[in-house]
Amino acid sequence: MNDAREREVNCRPLRQRPLWFFVHLGTAGACLVAVRVVYGGGFPDVWMGVGLLLALMGVLALGMVARRVRADAYGVHVRTLLRRRSVPWDDIADLRVLLKHEHNPRAPEVRRVSMALRGGRSTLLPLPRSWSSDDRATFDAELDALRALHARYGNPGSSHVPVISYRTAGRVPVGALALCVLLLVGAGVAALAVPDAASRTRAWQSAAPCATGTAAEERRECLTIVPAVIERTEIGRPKKKSWLYFTDGRPLERLAVSQEGAQGFEPGDGVEVTFWHGGARKVAGAHHVWREHVPSGGEVAVFAALLTLLAGFPGARVLLHLRGRRLPDDEVLPSALPFRGALVGTALWVLPFCYLHPTTPFGSPTSIIWAAVGSSATLVMFALAWRATRVRTPRTAAESLGEEREVRTEEVFVAARFLEPTDYNPHLFGTHIVLGDGPPAVTPHPGPGRFAAKPIPVQRLTLKTVRRVRGGDGDIVPGNWHIAELDDAGEPVRLAAAPDDLSRVLRELCPATV
Repeated sequence: MNDAREREVNCRPLRQRPLWFFVHLGTAGACLVAVRVVYGGGFPDVWMGVGLLLALMGVLALGMVARRVRADAYGVHVRTLLRRRSVPWDDIADLRVLLKHEHNPRAPEVRRVSMALRGGRSTLLPLPRSWSSDDRATFDAELDALRALHARYGNPGSSHVPVISYRTAGRVPVGALALCVLLLVGAGVAALAVPDAASRTRAWQSAAPCATGTAAEERRECLTIVPAVIERTEIGRPKKKSWLYFTDGRPLERLAVSQEGAQGFEPGDGVEVTFWHGGARKVAGAHHVWREHVPSGGEVAVFAALLTLLAGFPGARVLLHLRGRRLPDDEVLPSALPFRGALVGTALWVLPFCYLHPTTPFGSPTSIIWAAVGSSATLVMFALAWRATRVRTPRTAAESLGEEREVRTEEVFVAARFLEPTDYNPHLFGTHIVLGDGPPAVTPHPGPGRFAAKPIPVQRLTLKTVRRVRGGDGDIVPGNWHIAELDDAGEPVRLAAAPDDLSRVLRELCPATV
């Protein structure tokens, strides 16, 4: 890096030529709109719509091409189409990388730079930005230049580059919180409808045919049975509506039924149509009967319970974020999978319970015992999930190597990953380390046997430190694992494994460090 590069950094949008093309295209669209307004009477038409669309695209492209980020000895200067802002280095605590769309393997991984300010707030820089692996080198170079200026004229909070992703403590799960609230609101609305659904089902089951002379206003609560003839049927695709058409449009022109209901009738069949609460609820023929499904109180209660359990999935992410709020922003939180397992286990007993006892959950000794046993099982599962997602403090290097080495005669395969390609881990192929009955080796399988194993040169390795997983360590590392930073003959190497497994492997790989 030359001296001019150390004094000033200028970040401009990549691929400016396509952006300028859209700017000119937007200008043409604006001219087209103006022409249609003047000579077309001002009435909207297709050409005016095309012009407005092109003008909007041009404005967006102009906003992108106008972005500039410049850093010098005084701070970071940001310029956009409508605003200019400068932040001195003393107000910037750290420069971080923010990952977006990294949880979707099909979406491109977008990288942006975030400034963590001294007051606790953070702000995103419009540039530099990486849209794919093709411009990753340019992004890394500009980020390194910005961090070099920050280290020279400011006071960075960390020597490494903090990477904030959806797995780390620094990303507030706003989407998960909103989804959890929406699902709970839906569950509350469904729960309020359970008594009405139960009473409606009882009324339908107990309804009797209307007597002769029943007043029109009273026929809503009894069954009105009308003879009819099927004119034709229209069978739709699965999960789509099918139709029954009646001769002469009596008692109604057509009726939406299920596919199975339409297949049970033939043109010319004499049927009886039963009306209740102002709608056709039943069509009965000589060989087939169709009934409209009336949701019962148990079904509505199951729906409410299911929404509540589904709210627990994003709620578990929010809970883990609150639990790890004191962690550094770039440290990865434990996985919420144990809480999801507890929710699935809860669903196994609570959904049948809600279906069978929607309005009287404690109306019998059997239901009380059922609820007590199920609630106890749920408490145990959530307690185990809470314990499994605890944040374990990494051992120091001395603690990891201080225990006595185990003498093994049989081979043991430990799930562990080297995160850098080396001669003993080419192309990051290793998923396990085999210990015992020979030198430690990296293998792409959990055994048995040392097929395709690569021996690890333990004489080259020196343990530097043990830490928790950070956002920059990649998505292949579980959040409850730990990372050992090793020195491999002058080259930094990271080894990831579960805490206890990592200590066992380190005692075999770095005996000379003890």
